[in-house]
Order: sequence, then C-alpha cells, then structure tokens
Amino acid sequence: MSRPGFVLEVDERTPPLLVHEGENFRLERLPHGTRVIYPPDSLPGIRDLDGVIRRALLEPHGSEPLPELLFAGMRLTIVFDDLSLPLPPMRRPDVRQRIIEQVLEMAAAKGVDDVELIAANALHRRMTPAELQHVVGDRVFRSFFPQHLTNHDAEDRDNLVHLGDTAEGEEVEINRRAAESDLVVYVNITSTAMSGGPKSVSVGLASYRSIRHHHNVHTLRHSRSFNDPPKSAMHQSYNRMHDLIGGQVKVFTVETTLNNDTFPSATRFLNKREWEWNYGDQAAYLASRRGNSLMTPSMRRRLWHKTEAPYGVTGVNAGAPSEVHPITLRNVHRQQLTEVQGQADVAVYGLPYICPYNVNSVMNPILTMCLGLGYFFNLYLNKPIVREGGVGIFYHPMPNEFHPVHHPSYIDFYEEVLAETTDPAVIEAKFEKQFATDPWYTHLYRKSYAYHGVHPFYMWYWGAHAMQHLGQVIFVGADRSAASRLGVQSASTLNDALQLASQTVGTSPSITYQHMPPLTLASVR
Repeated sequence: MSRPGFVLEVDERTPPLLVHEGENFRLERLPHGTRVIYPPDSLPGIRDLDGVIRRALLEPHGSEPLPELLFAGMRLTIVFDDLSLPLPPMRRPDVRQRIIEQVLEMAAAKGVDDVELIAANALHRRMTPAELQHVVGDRVFRSFFPQHLTNHDAEDRDNLVHLGDTAEGEEVEINRRAAESDLVVYVNITSTAMSGGPKSVSVGLASYRSIRHHHNVHTLRHSRSFNDPPKSAMHQSYNRMHDLIGGQVKVFTVETTLNNDTFPSATRFLNKREWEWNYGDQAAYLASRRGNSLMTPSMRRRLWHKTEAPYGVTGVNAGAPSEVHPITLRNVHRQQLTEVQGQADVAVYGLPYICPYNVNSVMNPILTMCLGLGYFFNLYLNKPIVREGGVGIFYHPMPNEFHPVHHPSYIDFYEEVLAETTDPAVIEAKFEKQFATDPWYTHLYRKSYAYHGVHPFYMWYWGAHAMQHLGQVIFVGADRSAASRLGVQSASTLNDALQLASQTVGTSPSITYQHMPPLTLASVR
C-alpha cells in the first residue's frame, strides 16, 4: 500500500534534507519548524502494459473503439509529445512507442496506408533523429523516418491552416496535415496537471499566430496556477481553442500517466525520504557527490543528461479528449497531491539539472528563472505555498552559459533585452514582435535545432505570476552577475538567504520547503 504525501515539521531529530542544485545536490539542515512537503510514495506500475494499452484502444471513453474509426483510403496522423516530456526521459521502450506500435498494427489490419507521424514540438526546437528514435522505437523509426516521421514546423506557412477565431478573437492555426486528416491520434504523457487534454493539439501543433494568445503576460499573470486548470486563464484559452478544433478535426487521444520512479537504481536515494536511507543509499550519495566534484561542469551535464528514468505507467486512457482528461488528472493527483495547511512567509525550492527546454542541452539563466518561478512555484492548487509579499528561495548555480545551437535568441534576449528591463509587460510591448518575426531566428528554428525566436520571452512571462506575488526572490549559490542581470538576489548559503529575507519577512519567518523532484503538487488550504 503506497503512503500518501505528507508534511514533515523539522525538529532536532530530523536529519539533513536533500536539496537539488543543478547537476549537484546537497544535504541541508533547515531551521526548526520548517515544514517539508513530500509527495505520496511512488505508485506501482501497470504489469501487463501492452494489454492495458490494447484495452484502452478497444474500450475508449466517449468514442467508438479505435478500429471502428479506421478504414482503407483514410488519412491517419499520429501525433506525440516531444522531448519536453517526461523529465528525465523514460527508459526504453517509451510508453509512446508501445502505443504507436499498437495503433499502427490496427491501422494496417484495416488497410490504412496513408499514415504520418508528427512530433508536437510547437515552438520548441526540432527533435534530432536519435531523439525521435528514442521515443518511437527502432521499428517505427526505420519504417517512417524521414519522409513520414517529422517535427511540426510552426513557421511552414504552406503547411499551416487557419481554422477560425474563438469568441474571444483568438486565432486558431494548426498543422495542415493534422487538420486535413480523417483522424488524429494524439499520444500523450501527462506528467503534471498542466499538460494534456485541450493543450495537446491546440498548442503542440500550433503556430506563433495562435500561441501568442495564451502565452502572454496578461494571461499568465491570471493563471493561478498552471496546475489548477479552473483557475488558469491559460487553460481557459486552451479550452476555447480546443472546442473550435474539435468541431472540425476528429481527435482520438491516448493519455498516459507515470509514477514517481524518477531516478535509476544507482541514484535511488534521490527517490527516498532521507530518514529511510540505508547504508547503501548513504554510500551512493557520498559517491555521487565525490564523482560530481571530480568532473568538469560539462562532464557532469553530459552524465546527468544520459540518465533515463525507470518510470512505471500508472494509467492509460483513450477516446474523446474531454472524457479522457479528467481521468488522467485524477491519476496525476493520486501520485503527486499533498495537502498543506496554510501559507508560509518563505518558500524554499531546490532546482534540478533539467527542465522541459534544456534536454541534452544547457540550463541557461533564463531557463533557471523559468524552472523556479514558472514551474516549481506553480506546483500548487488553490493558492501558493508562500503568502503574497513573501520570499522565494531557490537553489541553483545559475551559470552564465548558453547553448549556441539550441538557444540563440536566448543569448540576445539576455544581453540586449534584460540589460534594459526585466519588466515582463515592457519586454512584451517593446521587443517580442521583433524577436518573433526575425528571419534569422526563424531560419534556425526551421533548419537547425533552435528554439523559436520568441521562446525566451515566453519563458520570462512564465514567471510573471510569481514575480507579482513574491516580495523578494533569492537564489542560493547563483552566479552573482547572472542573478543581477535577471533582477534577483544571490546568496552563498541558506543562512545568508534568510538574512536577506529578513528585510521582507522579519527574523523569525515561517518556512516551507517543497521537496522535489520527484514532483509534488501542494494543495494549500
């Protein structure tokens, strides 16, 4: 029986607690009285996964069985989430591979021969052939790549189609092949309550023309939080677009959820609560710390990015998106939700080495800011774990380093835009259109492996709600020049950070540490 999530109050018996800081981690003694939020135990994975997938396709929610939707001469498009999910990547075979293989087998049995596979990368960088192969598997890759297994291109005007505008005037423009198909099968991994459902097609296959309607400062400031869809203006926009798409495009979705087995056996201590570490876990921690200290930063990065998680699959549900997604969210909550009573004056977060936008890459300062103030801060329901006007303390070295191939527009955003202002609304009004339409950034997005020119803007806006809510933001261990450029403070230690925070919350603040990863969704009452 898996134990639910719980909140620990630190006292004299509490051992030092693990805190992530990029490609490293430390054991930190937190002040007495600090509340620590832990997720539920990792749920057991499905044993007969192939059997469960088959049942999901044959017994869907709100839809005919998949074979009844397939017929000879049809146009079938299979769409799947890109490399931003899950994190770390899933040990092969990826569950998306196993689903796609069964969909293709059913299509072949019905005589379907017009099949395309598309990675729903939106404005993210294109996936490399090796990354595509990791997700879809060797057989599918050999059969379809490169002509019929591709990345979505949000700047290919000939292969985009405008489906219309929502009642709020939001333009809905998506991939032409998908829009003109007889059936779109969307294969999804929902690793947070933010993903899946209406977001899948309306974002993953969209263009800048569409995405700008919900990835903007006003919408993101009114999303409280990204993981609480009823309170998210962003999700309300997704819903409107999804309804418009659903009236014109037949979508059969297959959504999956994973357990919290985030790290492999060599670093299994990262999945456990500290007082449950045995001698083997303690030795593995010391060995990992020692190994990290002997490697250069680039070597550490390469090693950690080779990590593949031994996730178990906790749910596979298929059918009409509106029928499937509520079931998916219940599975996410079963694995991640922890009840928390009240807000704190100070919230503490340890940021790991990976986020959705630096897979096989570098977490530059803008992505660090996005991971902390965008993703981790927003892992709550009802209200944040820290009160309005409180302090957010984040652990990360924030090196002033960028991947020149993946993040070219980030470099110019950092050097030019942030040198002038850090105000999201000013940045949006003055600079966004220039970067979004720059022909060189567009060329690199389409022909190289670069994120879209507008992408660093969206990552900055992602933290807009937290920037408004928090009275002070401090990064422990951060490069001081990078922190200064981002408009946040840096501290060498937690004690130094709390000393800085005393200017805002006094000398005896209440503190809550949200212990991640594995991911925890705090339901704050």
